[in-house]
Amino acid sequence: MKRRPSSEVSRRWTVIASGLLLLALALVVIYTRPSAFLSPVALVVVAAIGLAALLLQVRFREDLPIHSPLWLNVVGIVCAMISVFADLLRLQKGVLELVAFAAVICFGISGSLILHALRRARIHPLPPEAA
Repeated sequence: MKRRPSSEVSRRWTVIASGLLLLALALVVIYTRPSAFLSPVALVVVAAIGLAALLLQVRFREDLPIHSPLWLNVVGIVCAMISVFADLLRLQKGVLELVAFAAVICFGISGSLILHALRRARIHPLPPEAA
């Protein structure tokens, strides 16, 4: 049995993960009414899918020592869960919008930090002895 190089295997999983994230985003767009995209929860879902795509990209790129701030992602996930279960928690509309906006901001900042680190790693690659 012929063994594949690790870069080829890693690339395959990256493509599979990207396809699954595109499928998730497509399902959200297809099965959601256009008026629902004005909802704060829809913004949280789309932002969470985007952050998941970035985190998977970093996870499958083993050659880059880039890490997302864990505390920021935890705050974003907690805010997202609160906004998803706002009806059960009996939150007012203003509080729901604020919590959903906080989740989107956390995901956005985390994604921006990852993209900045990826861009910096591309401009200033690590020397061969440091990798």
